[in-house]
Parts: sequence; structure tokens; C-alpha cells
Amino acid sequence: MLKLGEAITRRRKLILVIAVLLLIPSFFGMIATRINYDVLDYLPDDIQTIKGQDILLDEFGKGGFSMVMVEGMDKKDVAAMKADIEKVDHVDSVIWYDSIVDVSVPYDVIPDSVYEEFNSGDTTLMAVFFDSSTSADESLSAVSEIRKIGGQHCFVSGMTAFVEDLKELAEAEEPIYVMMAVVLACIVLGLFMDSWLIPVIFIVGIGMAILYNLGSNAFMGEISYITKALSAVLQLGVTMDYSIFLWHSYEEKRANGLEKQEAMSHAIASTVTSVVGSSITTIAGFLALCFMTFTLGKDLGIVMAKGVLLGVIGCITILPSLILTFEKAIEKTRHRGLMPKFRKITNFTIKRYKLLLVLFVVLMIPAFIGYSKTDVYYNLDRSVPQDLPFKVANNKLGEEFDMNTTHMLLVDSQMDTKDVRKMVSEINEVDGVKYTLGMTSLLGPTVPEDILPDSLDGTLKSENYQLMIVNSEYMVASDEVNAQIDRINEIISKYDDGSMLIGEAPCTKDLIDITDKDFKTVSFISIIAVFVIIMLVLRSLSLPVILVAVIEFAIFINMGIPYYTGTVLPFIASICISTIQLGATVDYAILMTTRYKLERGNGLDKVEAVRIAHSTSMPSILVSALCFFAATFGVGLYSDIDIISSLCNLMARGAIISMLVVMLILPAMYMVFDKIICRREIKCGFKKLENE
Repeated sequence: MLKLGEAITRRRKLILVIAVLLLIPSFFGMIATRINYDVLDYLPDDIQTIKGQDILLDEFGKGGFSMVMVEGMDKKDVAAMKADIEKVDHVDSVIWYDSIVDVSVPYDVIPDSVYEEFNSGDTTLMAVFFDSSTSADESLSAVSEIRKIGGQHCFVSGMTAFVEDLKELAEAEEPIYVMMAVVLACIVLGLFMDSWLIPVIFIVGIGMAILYNLGSNAFMGEISYITKALSAVLQLGVTMDYSIFLWHSYEEKRANGLEKQEAMSHAIASTVTSVVGSSITTIAGFLALCFMTFTLGKDLGIVMAKGVLLGVIGCITILPSLILTFEKAIEKTRHRGLMPKFRKITNFTIKRYKLLLVLFVVLMIPAFIGYSKTDVYYNLDRSVPQDLPFKVANNKLGEEFDMNTTHMLLVDSQMDTKDVRKMVSEINEVDGVKYTLGMTSLLGPTVPEDILPDSLDGTLKSENYQLMIVNSEYMVASDEVNAQIDRINEIISKYDDGSMLIGEAPCTKDLIDITDKDFKTVSFISIIAVFVIIMLVLRSLSLPVILVAVIEFAIFINMGIPYYTGTVLPFIASICISTIQLGATVDYAILMTTRYKLERGNGLDKVEAVRIAHSTSMPSILVSALCFFAATFGVGLYSDIDIISSLCNLMARGAIISMLVVMLILPAMYMVFDKIICRREIKCGFKKLENE
């Protein structure tokens, strides 16, 4: 590794030139990467609700849809607006009252309920279908154009409108996320490091790696807005450890009298040796997310694993080159850091290790109870401000028409009309179903279907399927709507085995079932992967158990707090945070353990080995944890998107909790299990130890 370090220091100018040039393709890669704002789009393709959406698009040319309410306009103006909406690019069709009432149809043959389905007071309702998927750019643009046409009289609800509003909100917030993370991390580094300029050097080096990561996402085609919002902040917080380690190693070599290039060569060699193990555990933690059936985990896992790898590469190439290039400026900005002395804490952990271990055991019970009972929500519109246009429209839809969600039903187009009427009648009797709108329900039982306009026939019927709209009084992701979906599926399966119930609520119900399994799968895989890597890196059978137990304890505390404070988390936070916290903060434990092993291997007794390991590791752990905290805490406070703010709040709190647990509990573990650790080493090279 020393030869690698020497090669990097000799070619530092070339490395910086290449690093800057690589920013150009990274920039174009970022532009080429589409951002997906629809979380439901990450459901697996083989489930019925997703297959049904594909059929809807293939058979009817319909993807996303919105319920559009028009307030305070007379029917002629509404009809004119409907005609304008139909002309909007990628609007497939619009169903409104005049879609049914053809001039040739006497009014008295139209059921009274049909008028009420489309009108409430001075508000009228129309269903707008798009010819592209719910979250496609074309559908989002269509929603924006419909709002312009309708102006203040128009309220657009539905999942496509939600995605459009979320996109605008996220795009406005994301630049501020990064700025806050950078500024707060620089403040922490500036206070605790010994140079005012070195934080800027760190940020420049890590920033380049972040841009490479974002640019290389182009090979994926698209990434989730959650991944985009979190990746830069997470990469900054997670990979800052490596920069801190390199700097401390470099300063140590310089203090020992080495010239700057020789010192940096040795520092790079030490960093590569020390960082490989910790970075692999972090990468493994993120890659565990790829085993989720809900493919948002794969999206986030690949991007973050790639980010950590690029962060390591940048740390041993770009950062050393920057430090050597700006060394004189760094020296001129030297100051005394605020790093506290850890002597008292070290002595406390050694003297009171039995008490701390008892505290670990006692707190584990309530922590695990809270962790296992923390409540989560799946209703996506709960994660955004309630004053967004789509949310205002959703509330109005509930108030004016007693509708809170809409399902779409696909059944065989050749089904007997009598059976269709019986099926619709049963569906309408299900609790919470407002009404079912389809070809047969638009006319009375004595009126033939061919009396309806041809345009409506093409809208609601294809060669293989007929489409029905089921409006529900219940909220998405509620127990009531999930029970309603089960009951409707029971009914339609009696009449047509190939029928499908699709829409936001059925997709969300699938999301609940899938992510519940994913949570257990990801947690198990991440723990096993990290365990195996620690075992191989530390060459120990006992240390992986201790380290994983300590970090899992920190995770239990972090995830248990919301239960005791009555906080309900977005579902994705509960799935991802355990893996992220494990992968990102197990480095703290590995750092201290590596030094403990080294001192024990050099023949020191356990007390002195623990003392040295604790006192020398805590400065790096403190700065690393505080940087992770700073990079995520500000975002958590600022963001109006609860999925983003909750994840960042959990990560910020998790960094501090993991730091405290490593600081207090891990040394107690060394003291208690020292003999087991020493006896269970795998070719550890320990010298013969005295019995203690």
C-alpha cells in the first residue's frame, strides 16, 4: 500500500486535473438521470395491481387519472372547459355529465343518481384520464396545464396531482438540503479540527465524489426523489470518517518528523488498510436494501453503496492531492481546536464498567419493546404539507362528494349484462362504497348500452375488458379501505376470475403487505452481512457478536423513541434506518476495537488496552458522529417532506446515540468479555497473555 501512496503523492497534480475533468461527464450524467417522484412505482411488476395498470394502459390507452372539480361555473362554461381539457397533450379522455347525456337521449331515462354523482351544489366533478402512467412526465405536465386552464375555479386531485406537487416541492428544497449539510458540517469541522481551511478541503474532496456518484446514476436511467434528496447528505456524513482518518494519520506522521510527501504516502497506506474494513461494512449495509421486494430499497442501496466506494477512492486520491497542494494555506489557518479531553470519561467507563453493562441490559428491554411497536403510516399524502394544491383538492372532494379515494375495476368485456348489474349492486352495498360508475350503471336496466355516445363506449370498454370506477368514502391506507378492497375482490372473483381492482388504495395495500416482509428480510441480511465482514476483518468470532449487539442496541433506542413519544413514522423510514444506522455507525465500533486488539496484541493488559483504545479513538468518533449529525439534522428540521425529514432526524439522532453507546457500552464489553475475545481469535497473532 505504501507504493500506492507514493504513486498518488507523485502524481497529485495529474490526479487533480483528472478529478476536475471528470466533473464534466458527471454534470451531463446528472441531467440525463430522470427523477421518479412516485413511490408506488417501485412495487414489483408481477403483482396484480401493477399488471392491472399495464392492462389499463395497453387496452384503454389510460395510465394516470385525476378527479377534477370545478366550482362556481355554469354548465356551459364547464362544458367549454372540458373541451379545452380534452385538447391538452396526453389527456386521453374526460368523463363528465355531458359525456352521458347525448342529445338523442331523453333526460327521464337517465338515473337520478348519475346527476348527483357529478354535481354537488355549485361544484361539478369530472374524471380526467391520461394516456401515460401516473408519474410520467407527460401526465405531470398535463396536470399543470389543466390547472392553468381552470384557474382558481379548478381543483385537481389524485395521485398524479400529488406527484406533480411533490416534484415542485422537492426541487425547491433539494439545493437547500445540500447547502445546509455543507455549512453545518463545515462548522463542526472548523470547531473541532485544528485548521479553518481543512473543512473546506474535506468538503471539496467529498463534494467531487458526490457529483461523480450523482452523475454515474445515469446508467440506472432514473432514481427516486428520496434517493436523490438523501444520497448527497448521506454520502457526506458517512464518508467524512475516511477524510478525518487520513488527516489525523498525516498529522501523526508529520509529528514523527517525516517530510510532507513521505508522511502523506504513509498516511494513504494506513488509511487504505484501516478504511477497507469499515467501508465494506457500510457498503454491505446499503446493499442489503437491494434485497427488498419493494425496489425503492434497491434504488437507494445501489446509489449509496456506489457513493461510499467513490468516497473511499476520492479519500485516497483527491483529498491527499488537495492537502499537499494547499498545505501552506492550511498551515496559515491553524488554530486550537475545541476537542475535549476524554481522560475523565475513559476512567469512568473503566471504573464503572459493571454498572454500564447492567444499564445496557436494563435499557435493552424497553428499547426493544419501543423498536418493535413503533407505529408507521403508508398514506403518502400525509408526508407533505396540507396546503399543497392536490391536498386542498382531496379535502374538497371528501367534503363535497364524500369521496376520499377511487378504485378502478377491470372485468371481462363479454360478461353478461345481468351479471354485471348484480356484481355492481353487490359492490355498491360494500361498506364505504359511494357508487360504481360503468357502462351498465349509467343507464337504467331497460335502456340498451348502444344508446350511449360512441366516445363513452370507447372510454369504458375495450376488446377484452370493461372499465368501472369505484368511488370510496374511506382514506387510502386505512384499515377500513383495506377491508373494503378485500370484500370487493371477493365479489368480483365470483363473477370473473380474471378481474382486477387497481388504483392508489389497492397499490398501497400491496405496499403494506410487501414492506412488512421487507423490513424483516433487510434487517436480517444486513446483520448477517455486517457480522461476517467484521469476523473476517477483525479475524474474531466473538467481536462481531459484541459489535453488532452494541450497534443494534443503539438502533433499538433510536427506533424505540418514536413509540414512547407517540410519533408515527413514514413506512420507508422504519425499513431503511436500521440498515443505514448499522452500516454507517458500526465504523465507530470497528475503529475502537481495532485499536483495542492492537494494544492487547502488543501485550498490554486489558485495562491499559481499553484505556488507550478509548482515549485515542474518541476524538475521531466524536468528530465523525457530529459531522453525520450536522449533515442530517438541519435537513430534518427544514424539509416539509416528512419522508425526508423523518429519515434525516432518525439518522441524526442515530449518529449521536451510536456514538454514546460506543463511548460507554463498548469499553464495558471489552472489560467483561476480554478473556473470551482473546481466546476466540482466528490467527490473531496475540502474544501470550497473562491470566487476569
